[in-house]
Amino acid sequence: MASEREDFSLSGPLHLTCINWTNADHRRSVAACLVQGVYIVERDRHEKREDSQALAPPWWEFFHFKLLRPLVDDADLSIFGAIYEYKPPTSHFNDSIEHSPRYVIAFRGTLTKGDSVSRDFELDVHLIRNGLPRTSRFEIGMQAVRNMVAAVGDSNVWLAGHSLGAAMAMLAGKTVAKTGIFLESFLFNPPFLSAPIERIKDKRVKHGIRIAGSVITAGLALAVKAKNQNQRNVSGDPFAALSAWLPCLFVNPADHICSEYVGYFEHRKKMEEIGAGHIEKLATQHSLGGLLMSAVGKGSEAAEPFHLIPSANLTVNQTPTEDFKNAHGIHQWWRPDLDLQSKLYRYR
Repeated sequence: MASEREDFSLSGPLHLTCINWTNADHRRSVAACLVQGVYIVERDRHEKREDSQALAPPWWEFFHFKLLRPLVDDADLSIFGAIYEYKPPTSHFNDSIEHSPRYVIAFRGTLTKGDSVSRDFELDVHLIRNGLPRTSRFEIGMQAVRNMVAAVGDSNVWLAGHSLGAAMAMLAGKTVAKTGIFLESFLFNPPFLSAPIERIKDKRVKHGIRIAGSVITAGLALAVKAKNQNQRNVSGDPFAALSAWLPCLFVNPADHICSEYVGYFEHRKKMEEIGAGHIEKLATQHSLGGLLMSAVGKGSEAAEPFHLIPSANLTVNQTPTEDFKNAHGIHQWWRPDLDLQSKLYRYR
């Protein structure tokens, strides 16, 4: 039996009858609904809901999008993503239409029911081990992004994803950003692989731990760089090429999976204020675990974690949340009554 949250008529943003594409709340809500559409189209497949019984189409059709094609995992044939095309009627043309996407590539996160559970959890393990780039699911998604950008141009393509799907969208965005292509990206509850320092209530203790971590990480980064200085393609500042990419990150402080992004960006700012910006500039590009693996010869690829990015437009949902399930859910991001705080962080 379908849950209420799968039914757009019961839980979708029915108030958004006319989209203003310059309105940040409208853009966020539509992107989140398109990601929800991917979740529901996979649920439809699993439950064998077809035609009039299918619950997924209203999640994109309400906003005048068309499902161009689903993205299918080659391992279990589950639907993990979708390519949508925006096809508004002429009656919906307004001054903001030039700010709309022509295509949106969206990725869902982990499902806890259905055929795809084991495959999704397998991908979660790859994510934790920083091995997502080497999975066939990511390769399929990445190829879809490359093909769409090549066909219609980067200014016409948006990326969107939630949880595991946000990690895929972030990695795809980073990959093309290295070539000078900066895609509009909406990343909901993106995983940040770190100890949950942000959950520490004492600000002085929290700040002290972050400073110590930065010093240790920067020191290890210098040591690894010195060790590898004779190797080819050693970059002085890998973040410099990515700094112009400004993905929109949406996090909830009650969600330990993504809440570390709050501290990640705020700590960088505080380190600059106390005159230690040069230390944090190096530390912010590396994870301690990845550096330790590189130092002991377990693979240099671990030194560039997917979740670390130089710049972002970070939106934090300060609305009180009942539990972790609600704090991590995609459904929170189209609610009209959110207490949101947004801040732009630019890497310099």
